[in-house]
This record gives sequence, structure tokens and C-alpha cells, in this order.
Amino acid sequence: MALPEDHDIELNAIPMGRQRTHSVAQGSTYSTSGVGRRMSQIPPPNYNPARGLPIHSNILGANSNGGFRGRVDRFIDSFKRDDINFHVTDADAIDAEAAGAPGAYGYSPTAGMNGSPDMNGDHHRRSSAASHPHGGIRYYDLKSANMGTASSLLARELKGRHLQMIAIGGSIGTGLFVASGKALSQGGPASVLLAYLFVGVMLYCTVQALGELAVIFPVAGSFSAFSTRFLDPSWGFAMGWNYALQWIVVLPLEIIAGAMTIGYWNEHINKSIFVTVFLIIIVIINLFGVKGYGEAEFVFAIIKVTAVIGFILLGIVINIGGTPSEGYIGGKYWSDPGAFNNGFKGFCSVFVTAAFAFAGTELVGLAAAETANPRKSLPTAIKQVFWRISLFYIVSLTLVGLLVPYTDKRLMGGQNFADAKASPFVIAIESAGTTVLPSIMNGVILVSVISVGNSSVFGSSRTLAALAEQGQAPKILAYVDRQGRPLVAILAASTVGFLAYLSDVPGQDQIFDWLLAISGLSTIFTWGSTCLAHIRLRQAWKYNHRSLDDIAFKAQFGVVGSWIGLIFNCLVFVTQTWVAIIPIEEEGATPASPSERARGYFVSCLALPVVLTFAIGHKLWFRTKVIKVEEMDIDTGRRDFGRIGIIKAQEEEERASWPRWKRIYRVVC
Repeated sequence: MALPEDHDIELNAIPMGRQRTHSVAQGSTYSTSGVGRRMSQIPPPNYNPARGLPIHSNILGANSNGGFRGRVDRFIDSFKRDDINFHVTDADAIDAEAAGAPGAYGYSPTAGMNGSPDMNGDHHRRSSAASHPHGGIRYYDLKSANMGTASSLLARELKGRHLQMIAIGGSIGTGLFVASGKALSQGGPASVLLAYLFVGVMLYCTVQALGELAVIFPVAGSFSAFSTRFLDPSWGFAMGWNYALQWIVVLPLEIIAGAMTIGYWNEHINKSIFVTVFLIIIVIINLFGVKGYGEAEFVFAIIKVTAVIGFILLGIVINIGGTPSEGYIGGKYWSDPGAFNNGFKGFCSVFVTAAFAFAGTELVGLAAAETANPRKSLPTAIKQVFWRISLFYIVSLTLVGLLVPYTDKRLMGGQNFADAKASPFVIAIESAGTTVLPSIMNGVILVSVISVGNSSVFGSSRTLAALAEQGQAPKILAYVDRQGRPLVAILAASTVGFLAYLSDVPGQDQIFDWLLAISGLSTIFTWGSTCLAHIRLRQAWKYNHRSLDDIAFKAQFGVVGSWIGLIFNCLVFVTQTWVAIIPIEEEGATPASPSERARGYFVSCLALPVVLTFAIGHKLWFRTKVIKVEEMDIDTGRRDFGRIGIIKAQEEEERASWPRWKRIYRVVC
């Protein structure tokens, strides 16, 4: 069949009135009015060609009422589920691919008939539940789980510029601006530089692997979906809840940090007032949908990136010109008091802080499911991670180590992990004798806090919705309204933000520590699982005799890079466990009691028992097994499946027209 000129090959999008090309890509969709609105292969009987949208009784009723009443009706109607959004799959192709009886992995030839006609010829969307009884025995329906994430109703409205700014500065927050102060105090400037460089290399390899996975499979809940598909459904269940909990607890943490940042200007102000303000702002942004999130992060990232670049320039000037109390600084703080503190253990203690600071970079992969054209936009965003690591972390922290000695008491003067008073960035600027710039830097920290809180609702809500689609969470969390928002998941994640009102409680630092404990090592499990999933994907790709040329974005270091990322993640986990069991003890301090050591361990490594509890519990319930290479599904969720030859031809034609400078630019950016 000849393709029309305005046919979008990536999204298989044809304007209404033209017949859709048949594709066996499970979960592939097409658009009637832009990316994100999906309908059935055959227009419904109530289709209105003049409007390009099927007539829905509620929509018609809203439009029939003019003025204020009509606007209110349309607003209320937007929160309802769109029953006419169908995902169509070629049932014959599914039968041919998935033929066989349900086994240990729950494969069923009819499990994925999402949107196929029933006995009356009507199209319907299959239940997202992936857990079914079979002959009185519980089993996990992996095929249905894969179909659930591939057929998500989430709106696809993120563009390339959104992804690029999310990748560059989306998660720059208290981890860099504030927590780096404690790391500097415990390990010294050289330990901070080496640890962040080590974790940066690890993260770069991990994000490259994630980019390849997400470009091939831009599915909802990427991290849990990849672990479920390529590793083990039980491990995917654990990774999904691990990642969701990580971001859920980050929301109150960041709101508390924002309220405490306000205390820089007025220590006596009631924190609850600003907790309310920040929570309302974050919830409203997320209720605007993925487009609102993308635009907000675009603005926040520009502010944060500008601030970091400004600090780098200012830091160079301060280092060379000196402070009012002393002249040229140079590298004297690396000699006195020294480059390292607390030896090798001090170096290891910085790892978890570095991991916390880098957390959120992987949100680019999670956003792939809501991106208009991930095949084109995602590779560019992934490449930006290198510049984020090298410029915004390594360079800025090198300057911090040159400007602030690790013996500065202000580094440990904060009430907790998020107190901006302990920010080495603010301390460095204050030491220069300026009066206005510290307030500006605290303002940037405040923006960063709101940004990370915004990302926490986005990350947790999308993960919860994907878990529900896979039958691994209550089904109500999979509710997506007509605007493509996982409404129930957003509200559920936002509700946890009320914990931030505990900021005025006397024992707030204890609460803060336990909330932080849940998210401390969570990213290590997520990143390590992503690297392993990429390794397993390449094994399945080779087993099925697929060409690597069919992969739009290939990890620059291939499988070797994923092995490096996996090994580095394991090393970080081992060193953090060691430091948690045998913590750093200050000179002259009373040795910690066994109960204090136990508490310290769980505060540092609470993610481990949480992950094991989820994984073992799910495995005992469903008796799942590790997915074999020959049983891996490497097609469900691919938007280019069946059209790869045409897409590659168009891409090669486009690249041939590029000037040389653009070709070089595209390699590095």
C-alpha cells in the first residue's frame, strides 16, 4: 500500500478520512489531532469528519451549553476516562507470535488482544490486570503486562527541547547544592571529586543503556517494565515499587527543604505556610498534564543551569582574586587542611551522596512514553547527560573544594540534609564578602527544590500507573483521563506531600532521616537493573537474529558499557553497606552503641530490605522464574515495528543533507 505524503512513519499517524496502514506493532497508535489521541482502526459510528473527533455525549453536552456553564462542563468532562481511545493490534499477528499454552511466564495467545473486536464486532480495551488464576494456580501473565505498558493512554506531548532540559538540569537540586556540603566535610575535596567522577562514569554508562532501551521500547513505567520483561517479573515488581517509593518520599523531603530555605531570610517564620504554598504549586503544575510538567521543567532547568554557570565563573574569580580576609586562594585548601578526610572510609561515604545528587537523570527514559517522537528526541537528550556530569557537577564541585575547606564548621551547621545554610555554594559566596549573591543563590536553591518536587510527582505517578497497568498495583491507579493524565496516581503521590507539615515538629530531623533512608540507595538498584536489562536485551536481539542497524540509538559503549555500569553500581552498594555497618567516628566521640549502629545501618540501607521484601513476596505468591532469552518479547511496544526499512531510509536521506558541522554536533550532542 502506498503511503500518503503526510504520513508520519514514526507514529503511524494519518489524518482521519484515510485508512490506517496495518501494523503488527502491539500498542502502536495513530493520531487524529496530534500526538496522544488514539482511536480504533475503523472510525466509530459516531465519528464526525468535520471535527476530526468522534462525538461523545458528554462532550456534546458540554459544548451545547454556552458561557460559564459550558466551560465548567467541559472542565469536569476532561477528568473522565476517554472510552473512545482504543489501541488496535493485529490479533492474527499476536496469535502467530505468542502461540502456545500459558506456562511459567503466563504467555497466552489471547492475552494481548488489546482493542480486538468482540463477538458483537465492538472494540474494547482489555483489562490491565496481569495476574490471573490458571487451573487454581496463580500465575503472572507477562504478555498482558507487556501489552499494558505498551498501550498506555498517556498523552504524548513532550518535545525535544523538554527532554534536553530535563536531561541537563531536571534533577539538579539539594543533592548538588546542599548535600555536597556534608560530603565535603566527611571526605574532603579530593574524595568529593573522585567519588562524583566515579558515579558520573557509572551513570553515563547507565543512561546510555537506558537510552537504547527507551528508544526501542518507549513504554510506560520504563524501569519496572524493562526489569519485568527482560529479567524477572518479581524483580520488575520490586523495581517498580522501589522507584515509586523513592520519588514518593522525595516530595515531602523537597518541600521541607524549601520551607527551610525560606528560613535563610527569616528564621522565625512558620514553615507550614510555605509547605502549603509549595505543595499547591507542585500539584497544580502536574495537574496541567505532561505538557505542564515539561514547560515548568524547561523554565526551572534554564534557571538552574544559568545559576551553575554563573557560580563557576564567580568561583574562578574568587579563587584568583581572593576574599576580603585573604588574597589568592588557589589550591591551598588541598594542602591545609588537606585533600582527604577520614581516609578510604571517608571516600566511600561520599558515594551515596553522589548517587542521591545524580538521581533523576533517568527521568528522561521514563518520559519517553509521553514523547511525541522518542526515536528522534531521546538520543539528543541522552547525549546531553555527558555535559551535565562534566560541567555542572565535576567543574562546580572542583571549585567548591578549592573555595571551602572541609573543616569549615558551617558545612555541618545545618539542621538536616536539606538545610541550605550548610550549602557549600552559599558558603563560598558568603566568604567572598558579597551581601546580595548569597540570597540569589538561596533563591536558586528554592527553585531547584520546587523543580525536584515537581519531578517527584511526575516520576512516582507514572511509575504507579505503569505498575497498575501490569497488574502490580491497585487497578484504580491506572486511571488516565481525557487529557492523558494518570489522575489517580498523581493525587495519590501528591497526598504523601502532607508529611511535609511535620517540619515544625520537634523531632523533624529523625523523620527526615527515615524518609531519606527509603530513597538513599534506591537509585543504585534502579540503575543496576537497567544495565542488566540492556545486557539481556542484546542477548535476545542476537538470539532472534536482529541487526544492530535496526536500533535507532545504540549505547556508545555497547554491552561493555552496561557491564561497567552494573559492576560500578555493585561496588557503590558494597562500599555503602560497609560504611553503614562500620560508620565514621569522630575523634574523641563516644563509640556508638549496638542500637545506634543498627539504626545507622537502616538509615543508610533501608532500600535493601524494602526491595527484597517486594521481590521475595511477589515470587512466593506467583512462583515466577527468570525470563529465558528465547522467551523474551522484543517487539511489543515498538513504534517502528513493521516500518523500520522506510524509517531508516528517511533518516539516511535526512542525514545526507546535513552540513559537516551538524554531523559533528550530532555525534556529541
